[in-house]
Amino acid sequence: MRLFRPLSLLLATRRFCSGGGGGSGSDRIIFRQLFEPKSCTYTYLIGCQATRNAVYIDPVIETAERDANLVKQLGLNLVYAINTHLHADHVTGTGRLKALLPGCRSVISGAYKARADVHIEDGTKIDFGRLQLETRSTPGHTDGCLTYVLHSHAMAFTGDALLIRGCGRTDFQQGSPDRLYESVHSQIFSLPEHYLLYPAHDYTGQSVTTVAEEKKYNSRLTKSKAEFINIMNNLNLPYPKQIDTALPANMICGMQD
Repeated sequence: MRLFRPLSLLLATRRFCSGGGGGSGSDRIIFRQLFEPKSCTYTYLIGCQATRNAVYIDPVIETAERDANLVKQLGLNLVYAINTHLHADHVTGTGRLKALLPGCRSVISGAYKARADVHIEDGTKIDFGRLQLETRSTPGHTDGCLTYVLHSHAMAFTGDALLIRGCGRTDFQQGSPDRLYESVHSQIFSLPEHYLLYPAHDYTGQSVTTVAEEKKYNSRLTKSKAEFINIMNNLNLPYPKQIDTALPANMICGMQD
């Protein structure tokens, strides 16, 4: 169900400033990349400079108070707390942020049938102030993975579908290396090469990449599909440490009853 008012996409521009907005007029944004060390999760705050409306992407429950305080310090109005997917390695902070910042609404893919204020799908447009995120379905890590594209600033938030020089695992939650390969190549690598890509996690100290870099240097997704599937089917990764707690909690917006 689409509850967001579709708007025309703003002209693409790379002018932005992580310290509080670049460019001019309606293209100015407030942008912060925040880190949670236990799960190595990146949380992103994007705010419209003109209207002060903002969204969080992939908040974590342990840092919800920090994130809510930042919204207040910057004089923003948090309208949405958004998940890129149903996380298995941490509990989402969307429910906690709703309690701390009344008026905030939680968002997740409808594919999970998880509790949230808004369920979205491929093609949904998320409007906040004069900014808009385009939703692209990128399943493969999980069935409901979504990538959010801020065309006005040539930025995309890829969740676990695409990591810096890597990708999310495909061995649980209806994961599929075949689907992941197709998702990344058709929905992320199809973006202009200068677009900045921001993942949900990084374990090596990197914070951002580009479409061009990943198409050239990604150690998995530069392979043929057959090679990629073989790699992903033979990773032999350990069982996720927080999955037994995280999955049931994230089905109810991160708030245990």
